[in-house]
Amino acid sequence: MPDTHLPPRMTGQGDRVETQQPIGDAVKTTTCYMCACRCGIKVHLKDGRVRYIEGNPDHPVNRGVICGKGSAGIMTQYSPARLQAPLKRVGPRGAGEYAEISWDEAMEMATGWLREVRATDPRRLAFFTGRDQSQSLTGFWAAQFGTPNFAAHGGFCSVNMAAGGLYTIGGSFWEFGEVDWDHAKYLVMFGVAEDHDSNPIKIGLGKMKGRGAKFVSVNPIRTGYSAIADEWIGIRPGTDGLLVMALMHELLRTDRVDLDFLVRYTNAAWLVVRNPGGADDGLFVRDAEGKPLSWDRVAQAPADAATPDMQPAIVGDFTLPDGRRAVPVFQLMAERYLGAEYAPAAVAERCGVPAERIIRLAAEIADVAFNQTITLNQPWTDALGRRHETMVGRPVAFHAMRGISAHSNGFHTCRALHLLQMLLGAIDTPGSWRYKSPFPRPIPPGPGPAGKTSAPNTPIAGNLLAFPHGPDDLLVDEAGNPLRIDKAFSWEAPLGLHGMMHTVIHNAGAEDPYPIDTLFMFMANMAWNSAMNPLETIRILTEQKADGSYRIPHVIYADAFFSETVPYADLILPDTTYLERWDCISILDRPIGSSHGPGDAIRQPVVKPDRDVRPFQDVLIELGARLGLPAFVKEDGSPRWKDYPDYITNHQRTPGVGPLAGWRGADGTKKGVGEPNPDQLQRYIENGCFWQHKLPPEQGYFKQANRAYLDDARAMGMMGQSNQIVLQIWSEPLQKFRLAAEGHGAKQPPDRLRGRIRTFFDPLPIWYAPLDQQAQDAAAYPLSAVTQRPMAMYHSWGSMNAWLRQIHGANRLYMSRATAERQGIAQDDWVWVESRVGRVKGQVALMEGVNPDTVWTWNAIGKRAGAWQLSPDSPEAERGFLLNHVITEWLPAQEGFRSANADPVTGQAAWYDLRVAVTKCTPGEAAQTAPHPTTLKAPPNMPAVPGILRRPGR
Repeated sequence: MPDTHLPPRMTGQGDRVETQQPIGDAVKTTTCYMCACRCGIKVHLKDGRVRYIEGNPDHPVNRGVICGKGSAGIMTQYSPARLQAPLKRVGPRGAGEYAEISWDEAMEMATGWLREVRATDPRRLAFFTGRDQSQSLTGFWAAQFGTPNFAAHGGFCSVNMAAGGLYTIGGSFWEFGEVDWDHAKYLVMFGVAEDHDSNPIKIGLGKMKGRGAKFVSVNPIRTGYSAIADEWIGIRPGTDGLLVMALMHELLRTDRVDLDFLVRYTNAAWLVVRNPGGADDGLFVRDAEGKPLSWDRVAQAPADAATPDMQPAIVGDFTLPDGRRAVPVFQLMAERYLGAEYAPAAVAERCGVPAERIIRLAAEIADVAFNQTITLNQPWTDALGRRHETMVGRPVAFHAMRGISAHSNGFHTCRALHLLQMLLGAIDTPGSWRYKSPFPRPIPPGPGPAGKTSAPNTPIAGNLLAFPHGPDDLLVDEAGNPLRIDKAFSWEAPLGLHGMMHTVIHNAGAEDPYPIDTLFMFMANMAWNSAMNPLETIRILTEQKADGSYRIPHVIYADAFFSETVPYADLILPDTTYLERWDCISILDRPIGSSHGPGDAIRQPVVKPDRDVRPFQDVLIELGARLGLPAFVKEDGSPRWKDYPDYITNHQRTPGVGPLAGWRGADGTKKGVGEPNPDQLQRYIENGCFWQHKLPPEQGYFKQANRAYLDDARAMGMMGQSNQIVLQIWSEPLQKFRLAAEGHGAKQPPDRLRGRIRTFFDPLPIWYAPLDQQAQDAAAYPLSAVTQRPMAMYHSWGSMNAWLRQIHGANRLYMSRATAERQGIAQDDWVWVESRVGRVKGQVALMEGVNPDTVWTWNAIGKRAGAWQLSPDSPEAERGFLLNHVITEWLPAQEGFRSANADPVTGQAAWYDLRVAVTKCTPGEAAQTAPHPTTLKAPPNMPAVPGILRRPGR
């Protein structure tokens, strides 16, 4: 009987209790853009305005999880920093003097400048985009325009990671791969901050910890993921490669390597020619058809390395039928990493990790890999036709990101980490690191970069950002000079796969290798960038010639917000927010695939703009039509596409392959390859704005050699062939560059770069001290200085978000308490941080969880006064600071030549190589960050800076 003393509503006998009232009158799905994680979200609306944002539980990326950034998207949508209309500069650059103009006038101005460039010398357009996710469109547009000078942010973000992986295993960390969260028993994470793949990593770590798996984090700083690691290794920045090679040394020394995996899936048994000084030295031994050869131990003769069930030699010195000497790759690898210089005792001091700890870490990894194997009862057939009744895995996984990438030795560090995975047999096996579809790709993927020739009014055929196979693919003239303004794909950065965005403005200002006419940027806050020196960038953007004209005559900038770069542009094209436009997270570009299968997604407009703004993709497509770019117009000259949704639906890069892989074909029944479907976008919307293809169990692992997977990947247009992808321990493309430096081949590097190419293009990973550190006095600058993005911030735009500002309104310089106390520095002291190029002032916070020889801060918090519609005395401007003021993009000049402070292989900006000295300010110097540039003037008709910024409706 119910208790009659309780109110009826508490007994279940009364009226129904409503625990949640409706938030709004409509809910729409789309894809978040508060970071690059690309989570699915549900946006609740009322009267056409955003009321609430939550995670989409059906979305494969985040499965309903949403972080603080994603939830705070509502405050980005209604930020007073949103640009209101197109703007034309009417005063000096940097003065902030603009007039609002119509879109017709803005498009006429842009078209006029660009038409003149295209008709004379298309190279004089430099088109560089920031953290956008439509690079398949922007790169295609640049090629149609005819300029080779296109790239995005990857050159200062993660090109070392991408190139190191794509030239070694046909994939890479983060966007190209992920941990097998369901089976891994041991995870080692290198240099991963909280911003990359945030929600999936948090979900995965929760799974692992729930199963009792061990999580080791190697990072100079113990925040975020490192803070919940079972073991934190506070390594010295830039020495990760040494630690990895010491682990390899221990595995080889103790004979704890997976020889079966190495023979079947890597080039460990391929023969390498030993002919010092010869043109073939270090190249693979091949037959008449170009197939690599191994030494057959039974036949005692070279044989096709892909011969099923051959017993190849992995050590030895062999004489070939033509008299040449050759040795297997494995022997070359073992000889190098068994060397005394890679022993734990030899690297311990430089890494800041005791030798005993390195030895113990290697033993733990080997124990899990070889004594705790995982066997799945899943039959599969490999690419050579061999049937396997089970899938056997080494449950040791690795993950890495910018912490090892943004160093001038990062390419080889990334490659070394992949070699460590190979030694363990821990690539795409149960419990290890796994490829995300559409990876793996052939090594290296596809043809070399396009852009060797550029002619007026003529498109460039091919991809501008592609994969050199050797010196013949470089974009250099007959004298060896760069053909691109950023010098990517030249002898200065031969594998500059993502371009070198951080060098564009400086090179254009120096007219090296040639002057440009128009700098066209999208979502690239180059005047306040994480990898570039702000004041030097501003100086170049405002530099004038003797006749009063600007060194860079025209600057066009497209963005949604009033950033620090807006005042330095001549024409502003205001973009929409991510909740106001269509976007395509394309399988041609940066898809949302997982190890369980390929996938892609869209953004749909969930609210209408309340300003005179246009989606940048629509603007670019219209510019393409106005300029008559062949792919953007029909035969009669009329626009081929009316807008970006039309382009997404109907553009085909190759027959049947378009931006989206789902619901292709006239009736929407095809996937990957099929005719355009006029209802495709609607099908995506009905499915929550994403598409996902789940691989059958037979294709789940060993994708690099899984016959069923490779055949289906080819059928779906994800790769052009279905041959086994052999993992590359010894990199022949790198050796080809080294041979050129030794005088072989038709293309030769300039003499001043021969030694550099010979040294850094080693076909096996090497370690060297970061280049900028080699060029300066270590005693004068004894501390490494690095930055991280905080969990609650991602891009520059985070610091103008009213909710996120409450978490990070200013940043501190974090120091080891013991290091600070030795220098007489206390909590909250103001300090000068000085490098060889300048100094910056900030406030200190002391902590234990940091390498004692390292200082660090959050990046993108400090703002220039007046920008982002923040009050000039905002904490972001008064107490926030950027380490960028002490970063340089350039190494010290050497005999009149300036080399980028970058990885010599890929051109990756080496902003984590920074070395500094920290000194306490005098009492009169405290209270405000420095340098402190003048307050920026807001464009006309911007909303007033609010005293209190509230959510709409409150």
